[in-house]
Amino acid sequence: MYAIIETGGKQVRVQVGQEIYVEKLEAEAESTVTFDKVLSVSGSKTLVGTPYVAGARVEGKVVKHGRGKKIIVFKYKKRKDYRRKQGHRQAYTKVLIENIIG
Repeated sequence: MYAIIETGGKQVRVQVGQEIYVEKLEAEAESTVTFDKVLSVSGSKTLVGTPYVAGARVEGKVVKHGRGKKIIVFKYKKRKDYRRKQGHRQAYTKVLIENIIG
């Protein structure tokens, strides 16, 4: 059984027992989060929402918060003496999927 959820402006396919990385959520570590924006649920039969499946939800437990690897943003214009170097680390939340209700 799997579901497709929407979180952080992205769509993620999840199964029970899977650990996913999503955009940072405002929840404490070891707390429970519920994703209500379920686009599709597949089990004995497949349900597809318009845009969301009514009454469906996915429950998970926050494992940890963190920051991803640093990426370098380098802007450059040739022959103009213009260079800008900037680093960025994206914040994330690691979630363990515990239950799919739908």
